[in-house]
Amino acid sequence: MAAPTFKTKIYSDGADLNDMKAINQNAFVTGFTTNPSLLKKAGVTDYLSFAKEAVATFPDESISFEVFSNDYDTMKKEAELLHEIGPNVYVKVPIRTTGGEPTTDLIHDLTAAGVQVNITAIATAAQVKEAVDAIVPGTPSIVSIFVGRVADTGADPMPFVKKSVELTADRDDIELLWASTREIYNITQAEALGVDIVTVPPAILDKLVAKYGQTGDEVTMNTVKGFEADIKATGLKILD
Repeated sequence: MAAPTFKTKIYSDGADLNDMKAINQNAFVTGFTTNPSLLKKAGVTDYLSFAKEAVATFPDESISFEVFSNDYDTMKKEAELLHEIGPNVYVKVPIRTTGGEPTTDLIHDLTAAGVQVNITAIATAAQVKEAVDAIVPGTPSIVSIFVGRVADTGADPMPFVKKSVELTADRDDIELLWASTREIYNITQAEALGVDIVTVPPAILDKLVAKYGQTGDEVTMNTVKGFEADIKATGLKILD
């Protein structure tokens, strides 16, 4: 089944170049995001080499790389270095340091210098407003809201998403990104609410291609056929 067409941009979340190349074969994927946890999972041992190879491999797609440090001066140097890798690079800056300090001064100064940023780890509407206010108008930027992680707390994240859309609606230079996607339906939700981008793990992208638009009857038949295949594979029996 062919993947659908969405107004919302779909980015892939990951840091394995082979996976990224395979995913890039899908026309509906138009960008990539990475983070330190994904780098660890992919076994990346040389960050800058990985970043340069990724930009060389995908020169036309938006791609986000995160700074590692927590103090203003070092984060700024890291951001400038990442920015220089390519014009399609967005530098990911967490809205807070590990010490709980806001990064708004850094966001302001980077965007004032024309560095495209992706403000990450945002989990409240107040943090969205902080990010929007700190971004100097005219520099393309992304505000990433971690919707799945908010939902993981047991809270309904939809009011947060709706407010985030409102807070970014008047800024043509800012795109709102739905991060920590947990299921295909999140893409549909992001589309319906007017979110600009949704970043999706490869496993969910595979489901998007294989399962999006199936009817309830098709879900049922695929399920029972899957159970049957597993029964045969295990050799389990109820009756002798």
